[in-house]
Amino acid sequence: MILYIAEKPSLGRAIADVLPKPHKKGDGFITVGNGDCVSWCIGHLLEQAEPDAYDDAFKSWKLEHLPIVPQTWKLQPKPKTRSQLTVLRKLVKQASSIINAGDPDREGQLLVDEVISYLGIKGDKLNQVQRLLISDLNPQAVKRALGQLRSNREFVPLSTSALARSRADWLYGMNMTRAYTIQGRKVGYQGVLSVGRVQTPVLGLVVRRDDEIANFTPKAFYEVLAHLLTDQQQAFTAKWQPSEACQPYMDEDGRVLAKGLAENVVSRITGKPAEITKLEAKDKRQNPPLPYSLSSLQIDAAKRFGLSAKEVLDTCQSLYERHKLITYPRSDSRYLPKEQHALAPKVLDAVLKGAAGLVEGCDAPNAKLKSKAWDDSKVDAHHAIVPTEKAANLSALSSNEAKLYQHVACQYLAQFYPAYVYAETAVEVTIAGGLFTTKARQDKTLGWKQLFKRAAASQNQSSNNEDENDDAVQSLPPLVKGQILQCERGELLEKMTQAPKHFTDATLLGAMTGISRYVTDSEIKKILKETDGLGTEATRAGIIELLFKRGYLVRQGKAIKATPVGVGLIRSLPDSATTPDMTALWENSLDAISQKRLKYDAFMQPLLSQLDSLITQASNQLPSALQGVASSAPKRSFKKPYKKKTNTIAR
Repeated sequence: MILYIAEKPSLGRAIADVLPKPHKKGDGFITVGNGDCVSWCIGHLLEQAEPDAYDDAFKSWKLEHLPIVPQTWKLQPKPKTRSQLTVLRKLVKQASSIINAGDPDREGQLLVDEVISYLGIKGDKLNQVQRLLISDLNPQAVKRALGQLRSNREFVPLSTSALARSRADWLYGMNMTRAYTIQGRKVGYQGVLSVGRVQTPVLGLVVRRDDEIANFTPKAFYEVLAHLLTDQQQAFTAKWQPSEACQPYMDEDGRVLAKGLAENVVSRITGKPAEITKLEAKDKRQNPPLPYSLSSLQIDAAKRFGLSAKEVLDTCQSLYERHKLITYPRSDSRYLPKEQHALAPKVLDAVLKGAAGLVEGCDAPNAKLKSKAWDDSKVDAHHAIVPTEKAANLSALSSNEAKLYQHVACQYLAQFYPAYVYAETAVEVTIAGGLFTTKARQDKTLGWKQLFKRAAASQNQSSNNEDENDDAVQSLPPLVKGQILQCERGELLEKMTQAPKHFTDATLLGAMTGISRYVTDSEIKKILKETDGLGTEATRAGIIELLFKRGYLVRQGKAIKATPVGVGLIRSLPDSATTPDMTALWENSLDAISQKRLKYDAFMQPLLSQLDSLITQASNQLPSALQGVASSAPKRSFKKPYKKKTNTIAR
C-alpha cells in the first residue's frame, strides 16, 4: 500500500480525487480504489517541547537556568491534533511505501519529514520515501505532479534547513524572552517581554523610523529652472545641475542649501543665450514585470488596495485551496519552469473566459511569446504565483478574492505581450557656463503596458511599474545639437526637506524583503544578497500581525507606529537583537544549508556562543526604558508565554 501524507486535508483530497475510484473515507484518511491510502497532517502535528520537558526546574523562570540548551531535542504531539498523529502511526505501519506531499517549501518539507521520523520509519522504507510537489490543486495539475515524483532524499538539505531554523528560533526566542521578562519585573514591568530573532528586528525598524521622524528638522533647499525659447517661440524648461564648485553649499543628497547661490544663478541666466551642448535620442525597451512572489504581491496589494499582508495571504490561500484559481501562494520565486510554458494556451484561455475585462481594448495575448520569467535556474521547490487552468467565476468570489485573482492574472498575461518601447530624449543646455538638463519620453509601442494602463484607468491609479521618482517629463520642440536658444528667465524654487514617512504594510514588507538596505555592518552588507530578507514568504505577514497582537505596534490610518511598550523593549535590548544584521545572516546561512553549502553544526555552534554572550549581557543590565510603562498586550502566563500554531517559537 502506498501512503500519501499531505500537509493538510485540502491537499489530501486533491490528491485522492485523481487516484482510482471508488473511494472509502475513513477518520483522517481516504482509501482509494487500488488499495492505496491518502492521509494528511493538519499543519504541524508536532511541536518543540517546553523547557520543563527537559527539567522540571525550568517551570520556574530564573536567570541562573539560562541559557537552556537541550542536549537531545524533543518533539511532542500537539494536543489538538494528537488523534491525527495516531491515524498516521497506524497507516505508516501498514504502508509498503510513503510519499511526502508537504507544501513545496522549507516548512512543508520538514512538517511531513518530522512525522515520518517521529513515527520511527527507518532503513529501506525511509530511503525509498518519495517527494510529491504540488503547487496547483486542479486535477490536471495534480496528475502531472504525480508523474514527476522525486526521491525525498533530494530534499534532506531543505528539511535540515527548516530544522535548524526551528531549533535556533526556540533557543533564541525562549532564552531571550525569559531573560528580559525576568529583568523587566525588577523595574516594575508586569508583562511578558517577547523577544524573537525576526519580530524584534522588525519592531526595531519601526522604532528607529519613528525616532527619525520625531527628531527630524526640516531645512530649506533651492532649485533653479531655466525657461527657454526657440527662435520659433516654442517654450520648454530645464533644471540647473550644480557644479563641483557648489559642493560646499550642498548637503549629502546634492541639494543646494544656500539661497544666495541659487539667486545668483537666476540673475546670471535671465535674458542670456543658451546653447544645446548635448542631445541624445534613443529607443528604450522595458520587459514585462515578472509574475508575483507572495511578498511582491503583498506589497503591491497594500499599495493598490490597502490590504494588510495577512489579508493578502489569507485571500490567496482561499483562491488556492477553496477556488483552485491560483498556484501555491507561499512562494518566494518570481520565475516559472520552462516546461510550464506548454500550459500557457490553456491558462490564457481560462483567464480570458473568467476575466475577459482584463484585456478589453488591448491586443490579444500571444501564447507563443516567452518572457524572462521562464527560467529553470531560478526555480526550485516552488515557482511564481500564477493563475491555474480553471476559469474564474468572478461573481462567486469575495471582493478581495476577485481583486487579487485579477491582479495575479494580469501579471501573468503581461508575459505574453511584447516589450514596452519608448523614445527618450535627454537634453543638456549650457547657459552662462552653467549646466541645465531636461528629458522627454514618447510611447512608441505600449506592449505589456497597455494592460496596466487600462487597469490603472479603471482604478484611478498610476500604471504598474511606473517609476514614481522620475523627474516630470515634458513635450519638447524639435531640437538639434549646437542650437542657440534664449533663456527668457530663471526661476528660483524654494523647497523644504521632508521627514521620512512612517512605515505602512507595503513599505514594512518591502523593508523585510530587501533587508540588506537596513543592515548596519558594512562587512555583513557585502555578504548579503539583495534577496535575503527578514523571515520567509510564509511568515512575514504573521510576524507583523504578531507585533500588533503583543501590543508592540499600532496602526494609525495606514501608518504603522511603535507603542510605548515596543519602544521601551527596543531601548532595553542590545543593538544586535534589534537590528536586522544577525537574522539576515541567519537567513543567508539557512539558505546555504538548503543548498548544501553549509553544515547544520556550522550554523548552530556560533549561535550557542552568541546566546551565552547575550544572556550574560541581559543579566548584567536592567531594562530601565520600561520603568513606568504599562503592559499593553493580553496577560500571559510565565509558564506558557507562547501561543503556538506551529513548532516555531518566538520568531
